[in-house]
Amino acid sequence: MVLDEFRVELTGYCYRMLGSGFEAEDAVQETLVRAWRAADRYDERRGSVRTWLYRIATNVCVDMLRSAQRRALAMDLTAPARAGDALGPALADGVWVHPIPDARALPEDLVVRRETIRLAFVAALQHLPPRQRAVLILRDVLCWSAEEVAGLLESSTASVNSALQRARATLRAHAPAPGDPWRPSDTAQRELLDRYCTAFERHDIDALVALLHEDATMSMPPFAWWLRGRADIRRALLDPEAACAGARLVPVRANGSPAFWQTRPGPDGTHTLFALVILDVVDDAIAGIVTYLDAPRLRPLFP
Repeated sequence: MVLDEFRVELTGYCYRMLGSGFEAEDAVQETLVRAWRAADRYDERRGSVRTWLYRIATNVCVDMLRSAQRRALAMDLTAPARAGDALGPALADGVWVHPIPDARALPEDLVVRRETIRLAFVAALQHLPPRQRAVLILRDVLCWSAEEVAGLLESSTASVNSALQRARATLRAHAPAPGDPWRPSDTAQRELLDRYCTAFERHDIDALVALLHEDATMSMPPFAWWLRGRADIRRALLDPEAACAGARLVPVRANGSPAFWQTRPGPDGTHTLFALVILDVVDDAIAGIVTYLDAPRLRPLFP
Protein backbone atom coordinates (compact mmCIF):
# COMPACT_ATOMS: atom_id res chain seq x y z
CA MET A 1 0.00 0.00 0.00
CA VAL A 2 1.57 3.30 -1.15
CA LEU A 3 0.71 6.09 1.28
CA ASP A 4 3.39 8.72 0.80
CA GLU A 5 1.88 9.87 -2.52
CA PHE A 6 -0.89 11.51 -0.47
CA ARG A 7 1.50 13.46 1.78
CA VAL A 8 1.26 16.87 0.05
CA GLU A 9 -2.53 17.00 -0.22
CA LEU A 10 -2.88 15.75 3.35
CA THR A 11 -0.46 18.43 4.53
CA GLY A 12 -2.54 21.11 2.79
CA TYR A 13 -5.68 19.76 4.46
CA CYS A 14 -4.09 19.59 7.91
CA TYR A 15 -2.60 23.06 7.46
CA ARG A 16 -6.00 24.57 6.78
CA MET A 17 -7.35 22.73 9.82
CA LEU A 18 -4.52 23.67 12.20
CA GLY A 19 -3.09 26.97 10.91
CA SER A 20 0.53 25.91 11.42
CA GLY A 21 2.98 24.38 8.99
CA PHE A 22 4.80 22.66 11.84
CA GLU A 23 1.62 21.16 13.29
CA ALA A 24 0.42 20.11 9.84
CA GLU A 25 3.66 18.19 9.29
CA ASP A 26 3.24 16.50 12.69
CA ALA A 27 -0.40 15.66 11.95
CA VAL A 28 0.42 14.08 8.59
CA GLN A 29 3.25 12.07 10.10
CA GLU A 30 0.90 10.78 12.80
CA THR A 31 -1.73 10.01 10.14
CA LEU A 32 0.70 7.93 8.09
CA VAL A 33 1.99 6.10 11.17
CA ARG A 34 -1.55 5.21 12.24
CA ALA A 35 -2.35 4.09 8.69
CA TRP A 36 0.70 1.83 8.49
CA ARG A 37 -0.15 0.27 11.83
CA ALA A 38 -3.75 -0.35 10.74
CA ALA A 39 -3.02 -1.36 7.14
CA ASP A 40 -4.11 -4.95 7.72
CA ARG A 41 -7.51 -3.69 8.91
CA TYR A 42 -8.15 -1.43 5.90
CA ASP A 43 -11.47 -2.37 4.26
CA GLU A 44 -11.77 -1.11 0.68
CA ARG A 45 -15.54 -1.65 0.84
CA ARG A 46 -15.76 1.35 3.21
CA GLY A 47 -13.95 3.69 0.85
CA SER A 48 -10.75 4.38 -1.06
CA VAL A 49 -7.32 4.61 0.54
CA ARG A 50 -7.52 8.39 0.07
CA THR A 51 -10.83 8.61 1.97
CA TRP A 52 -9.43 6.37 4.70
CA LEU A 53 -6.37 8.60 5.12
CA TYR A 54 -8.50 11.75 5.27
CA ARG A 55 -10.64 10.12 7.96
CA ILE A 56 -7.53 9.40 10.03
CA ALA A 57 -6.13 12.89 9.38
CA THR A 58 -9.41 14.50 10.44
CA ASN A 59 -9.41 12.58 13.72
CA VAL A 60 -5.77 13.52 14.33
CA CYS A 61 -6.48 17.23 13.71
CA VAL A 62 -9.62 17.25 15.85
CA ASP A 63 -7.64 15.66 18.69
CA MET A 64 -4.90 18.30 18.31
CA LEU A 65 -7.48 21.10 18.39
CA ARG A 66 -9.22 19.98 21.59
CA SER A 67 -7.11 22.12 23.90
CA ALA A 68 -5.62 24.55 21.38
CA GLN A 69 -6.43 28.25 21.29
CA ARG A 70 -7.55 29.84 18.04
CA ARG A 71 -4.60 30.86 15.88
CA ALA A 72 -4.84 34.35 14.40
CA LEU A 73 -3.15 37.20 12.60
CA ALA A 74 -2.27 40.42 14.40
CA MET A 75 -5.26 42.17 12.79
CA ASP A 76 -7.58 39.71 14.59
CA LEU A 77 -6.08 40.42 18.00
CA THR A 78 -5.86 44.17 18.57
CA ALA A 79 -6.68 47.56 17.11
CA PRO A 80 -3.99 49.05 14.86
CA ALA A 81 -1.06 50.79 16.50
CA ARG A 82 0.43 54.09 15.43
CA ALA A 83 3.88 54.53 13.99
CA GLY A 84 6.28 55.00 16.89
CA ASP A 85 4.28 52.87 19.34
CA ALA A 86 6.29 50.20 21.13
CA LEU A 87 6.08 46.68 19.73
CA GLY A 88 5.14 45.29 23.13
CA PRO A 89 5.91 41.74 24.28
CA ALA A 90 6.29 38.86 21.88
CA LEU A 91 3.26 36.58 22.07
CA ALA A 92 3.36 32.80 22.43
CA ASP A 93 3.90 30.64 19.37
CA GLY A 94 0.43 29.11 19.61
CA VAL A 95 -1.24 32.49 19.07
CA TRP A 96 -0.22 32.80 15.44
CA VAL A 97 -1.26 31.43 12.10
CA HIS A 98 2.10 30.29 10.74
CA PRO A 99 3.15 30.11 7.09
CA ILE A 100 3.71 27.06 4.93
CA PRO A 101 5.62 26.63 1.65
CA ASP A 102 3.46 26.01 -1.41
CA ALA A 103 5.45 22.89 -2.27
CA ARG A 104 4.39 21.17 0.96
CA ALA A 105 0.70 22.04 0.77
CA LEU A 106 -0.34 22.33 -2.86
CA PRO A 107 -0.19 19.29 -5.19
CA GLU A 108 0.77 20.34 -8.72
CA ASP A 109 -2.73 19.58 -10.02
CA LEU A 110 -4.31 21.79 -7.34
CA VAL A 111 -2.28 24.99 -7.71
CA VAL A 112 -5.48 26.75 -8.78
CA ARG A 113 -6.43 26.59 -5.09
CA ARG A 114 -3.60 28.85 -3.98
CA GLU A 115 -6.09 31.30 -2.49
CA THR A 116 -7.24 28.66 0.02
CA ILE A 117 -3.88 28.63 1.81
CA ARG A 118 -3.57 32.42 1.96
CA LEU A 119 -2.86 33.55 5.50
CA ALA A 120 -6.10 35.54 5.72
CA PHE A 121 -8.21 32.59 4.55
CA VAL A 122 -6.55 30.15 6.96
CA ALA A 123 -6.99 32.66 9.81
CA ALA A 124 -10.69 32.96 8.96
CA LEU A 125 -11.04 29.16 9.06
CA GLN A 126 -9.80 29.16 12.65
CA HIS A 127 -13.12 30.74 13.74
CA LEU A 128 -14.91 27.48 12.92
CA PRO A 129 -15.33 24.56 15.34
CA PRO A 130 -13.12 21.65 14.23
CA ARG A 131 -15.79 19.47 12.61
CA GLN A 132 -17.39 22.41 10.80
CA ARG A 133 -13.90 23.40 9.67
CA ALA A 134 -13.37 19.91 8.26
CA VAL A 135 -16.73 19.95 6.48
CA LEU A 136 -16.11 23.35 4.87
CA ILE A 137 -12.59 22.44 3.72
CA LEU A 138 -13.68 19.10 2.31
CA ARG A 139 -16.77 20.48 0.57
CA ASP A 140 -15.79 23.99 -0.55
CA VAL A 141 -12.03 23.69 -0.94
CA LEU A 142 -11.43 20.07 -1.91
CA CYS A 143 -14.81 19.69 -3.65
CA TRP A 144 -15.89 16.43 -2.02
CA SER A 145 -19.57 15.55 -2.28
CA ALA A 146 -21.82 15.72 0.76
CA GLU A 147 -22.16 11.93 0.59
CA GLU A 148 -18.36 11.48 0.60
CA VAL A 149 -17.95 13.81 3.58
CA ALA A 150 -20.76 12.07 5.44
CA GLY A 151 -19.03 8.74 4.92
CA LEU A 152 -15.70 10.12 6.09
CA LEU A 153 -17.20 11.65 9.23
CA GLU A 154 -19.52 8.69 9.80
CA SER A 155 -22.43 11.10 9.78
CA SER A 156 -25.51 11.76 7.64
CA THR A 157 -25.71 13.87 4.50
CA ALA A 158 -28.26 16.11 6.21
CA SER A 159 -25.89 16.68 9.13
CA VAL A 160 -23.04 17.52 6.75
CA ASN A 161 -25.18 20.00 4.81
CA SER A 162 -26.33 21.65 8.04
CA ALA A 163 -22.74 21.95 9.29
CA LEU A 164 -21.69 23.42 5.95
CA GLN A 165 -24.40 26.09 6.11
CA ARG A 166 -23.33 27.10 9.62
CA ALA A 167 -19.67 27.12 8.62
CA ARG A 168 -20.32 29.31 5.58
CA ALA A 169 -22.31 31.77 7.71
CA THR A 170 -19.49 32.02 10.24
CA LEU A 171 -16.92 32.48 7.49
CA ARG A 172 -18.98 35.30 5.97
CA ALA A 173 -19.02 36.99 9.38
CA HIS A 174 -15.22 36.73 9.55
CA ALA A 175 -14.54 37.24 5.87
CA PRO A 176 -10.83 37.07 5.05
CA ALA A 177 -9.12 40.23 3.85
CA PRO A 178 -9.08 40.31 0.05
CA GLY A 179 -6.04 39.14 -1.83
CA ASP A 180 -5.18 37.89 -5.29
CA PRO A 181 -3.44 34.50 -5.46
CA TRP A 182 0.12 34.58 -6.76
CA ARG A 183 0.08 34.06 -10.52
CA PRO A 184 3.65 33.61 -11.81
CA SER A 185 2.50 34.15 -15.39
CA ASP A 186 0.81 37.48 -14.59
CA THR A 187 3.00 40.24 -16.06
CA ALA A 188 1.43 43.01 -13.96
CA GLN A 189 2.03 41.07 -10.71
CA ARG A 190 5.64 40.33 -11.64
CA GLU A 191 6.30 43.98 -12.48
CA LEU A 192 4.70 45.11 -9.21
CA LEU A 193 6.88 42.73 -7.19
CA ASP A 194 10.00 43.75 -9.12
CA ARG A 195 9.29 47.39 -8.25
CA TYR A 196 8.67 46.44 -4.62
CA CYS A 197 11.96 44.54 -4.34
CA THR A 198 13.90 47.35 -6.04
CA ALA A 199 12.41 50.01 -3.76
CA PHE A 200 12.96 47.86 -0.65
CA GLU A 201 16.58 47.04 -1.43
CA ARG A 202 17.35 50.67 -2.29
CA HIS A 203 15.59 51.72 0.89
CA ASP A 204 13.49 54.07 -1.26
CA ILE A 205 10.59 54.52 1.14
CA ASP A 206 8.57 56.87 -1.07
CA ALA A 207 8.75 54.48 -4.03
CA LEU A 208 7.83 51.55 -1.79
CA VAL A 209 4.88 53.30 -0.16
CA ALA A 210 3.60 54.35 -3.59
CA LEU A 211 3.03 50.64 -4.32
CA LEU A 212 0.72 50.21 -1.31
CA HIS A 213 -3.05 50.41 -1.10
CA GLU A 214 -4.21 53.46 0.83
CA ASP A 215 -5.38 51.23 3.71
CA ALA A 216 -2.63 48.61 3.46
CA THR A 217 -1.63 46.74 6.62
CA MET A 218 1.77 45.78 8.00
CA SER A 219 2.40 43.34 10.86
CA MET A 220 5.37 41.54 12.43
CA PRO A 221 4.61 38.31 14.30
CA PRO A 222 5.30 37.40 17.09
CA PHE A 223 4.26 40.96 18.08
CA ALA A 224 0.60 41.99 18.20
CA TRP A 225 1.66 45.45 16.93
CA TRP A 226 0.37 46.24 13.44
CA LEU A 227 -0.28 49.29 11.29
CA ARG A 228 -2.98 50.30 8.83
CA GLY A 229 -2.59 52.91 6.11
CA ARG A 230 0.17 54.30 3.94
CA ALA A 231 0.90 57.26 6.19
CA ASP A 232 1.65 55.20 9.32
CA ILE A 233 3.57 52.58 7.36
CA ARG A 234 5.70 55.32 5.79
CA ARG A 235 6.48 56.86 9.18
CA ALA A 236 7.41 53.45 10.60
CA LEU A 237 9.72 52.66 7.68
CA LEU A 238 11.45 56.03 8.04
CA ASP A 239 12.27 55.36 11.70
CA PRO A 240 16.11 55.06 11.85
CA GLU A 241 15.80 52.19 14.35
CA ALA A 242 13.70 50.23 11.87
CA ALA A 243 15.96 50.90 8.90
CA CYS A 244 16.51 47.99 6.54
CA ALA A 245 19.36 49.58 4.59
CA GLY A 246 21.39 46.90 2.85
CA ALA A 247 18.70 44.23 3.22
CA ARG A 248 17.92 41.89 0.36
CA LEU A 249 14.83 39.96 -0.68
CA VAL A 250 15.02 36.41 -2.04
CA PRO A 251 11.82 35.08 -3.69
CA VAL A 252 10.17 32.01 -2.16
CA ARG A 253 6.72 30.47 -2.53
CA ALA A 254 4.56 30.47 0.59
CA ASN A 255 0.82 30.45 1.28
CA GLY A 256 -0.10 30.83 -2.37
CA SER A 257 1.17 34.41 -2.17
CA PRO A 258 4.21 36.44 -3.18
CA ALA A 259 6.82 35.85 -0.49
CA PHE A 260 10.48 36.60 0.21
CA TRP A 261 13.24 35.70 2.59
CA GLN A 262 14.65 38.95 3.96
CA THR A 263 18.36 38.95 4.75
CA ARG A 264 20.43 41.57 6.53
CA PRO A 265 24.14 42.29 6.27
CA GLY A 266 26.31 41.78 9.34
CA PRO A 267 29.39 43.85 10.29
CA ASP A 268 31.52 41.81 7.89
CA GLY A 269 29.00 42.22 5.04
CA THR A 270 27.79 38.63 5.19
CA HIS A 271 24.03 38.35 4.84
CA THR A 272 22.06 36.36 7.39
CA LEU A 273 18.42 35.33 7.41
CA PHE A 274 16.21 37.82 9.23
CA ALA A 275 12.54 37.39 8.26
CA LEU A 276 9.99 35.75 6.00
CA VAL A 277 7.86 38.39 4.25
CA ILE A 278 4.47 37.44 2.79
CA LEU A 279 2.51 39.94 0.71
CA ASP A 280 -1.14 40.31 -0.20
CA VAL A 281 -1.73 41.84 -3.62
CA VAL A 282 -5.10 43.32 -4.58
CA ASP A 283 -5.81 45.06 -7.88
CA ASP A 284 -2.12 45.49 -8.73
CA ALA A 285 -1.19 47.10 -5.41
CA ILE A 286 0.14 45.68 -2.16
CA ALA A 287 -2.60 45.42 0.46
CA GLY A 288 -0.79 43.56 3.23
CA ILE A 289 2.73 42.86 4.47
CA VAL A 290 3.26 40.16 7.10
CA THR A 291 6.86 39.88 8.29
CA TYR A 292 7.59 36.76 10.33
CA LEU A 293 10.62 37.51 12.48
CA ASP A 294 11.38 33.88 13.37
CA ALA A 295 12.74 33.07 9.91
CA PRO A 296 15.61 30.82 11.10
CA ARG A 297 13.03 28.59 12.80
CA LEU A 298 10.78 28.58 9.72
CA ARG A 299 13.56 27.90 7.22
CA PRO A 300 13.68 24.07 7.73
CA LEU A 301 10.05 23.84 6.54
CA PHE A 302 11.05 25.07 3.10
CA PRO A 303 12.53 22.76 0.46
